[in-house]
Amino acid sequence: MDVKKNEPQRIAKWLARAGVASRRGVERLIAARKVEVDGKVLETPAFLVTGREDIRVEGKKIGPHEPPRMWRYYQPKGLITTSRDPERRVSVFDKLPKDLPRVISIGRLDINTEGLLLLTNDGELARQLELPATGWTRRYRVRAFGAVTQERLDTLQGGIRVDGIKYGAITATLEKKQGDNVWLTMILREGKNREIKNVLGTLGLEVNRLIRTSYGPFTLTGLETGAIVEVPRKILRDQLGALWSDKLKPAPRPGRRAPEKKHHAHRRRKP
Repeated sequence: MDVKKNEPQRIAKWLARAGVASRRGVERLIAARKVEVDGKVLETPAFLVTGREDIRVEGKKIGPHEPPRMWRYYQPKGLITTSRDPERRVSVFDKLPKDLPRVISIGRLDINTEGLLLLTNDGELARQLELPATGWTRRYRVRAFGAVTQERLDTLQGGIRVDGIKYGAITATLEKKQGDNVWLTMILREGKNREIKNVLGTLGLEVNRLIRTSYGPFTLTGLETGAIVEVPRKILRDQLGALWSDKLKPAPRPGRRAPEKKHHAHRRRKP
């Protein structure tokens, strides 16, 4: 599945790997005539490149691919998870450290949700980890106005259809009641747009706080609101498995030579 170095590949995939945007995002950039290869404005995402070309997006040269990296970010409420917004609202990417490389998000949190957002410099990695087929669950803590029983929450395990949209199995646990509100823990595998709010609405609950606490094996542990921490390469390699292990191997240190074999001189026996 991996593409060998300098083997031709579609520009949409190449730019996604470089962390410019998702493949769909790259396709939109190409449609807007913002991608050039060797001075030629591209009109199709199927154009093949090797990476040796002069590739530019919105006039900025895109360098060679770096090894995949990932960061855990505690997204505050009130930010959007997009780098291009027609309404010019404040985004996650406006708040990231300036020394961070170009990154894209793995999935999204809406403007009224806070909590864990994973970021990566590799668009193909983001695309893979967003797919339900990976088996990675999303865990949320939810505060909602209203009353509900555990028995009613258990009905969500079989999935539910709301306004024509089918939502998969959801595990929901009633943590506690607090005044007119309830606190829940919810575990999802898909994380469709406004899924939790729409699903709980059918149970007569109105969500007023939503916190994502984990995405797959990665959690909010140790993060303050607005903080960002890189996932160590070894942990990333252990969690992503064989498909990405070669890409995550540390590069050899420059100038480091292999240890020389020691040769023992044979002593001449005295006659």
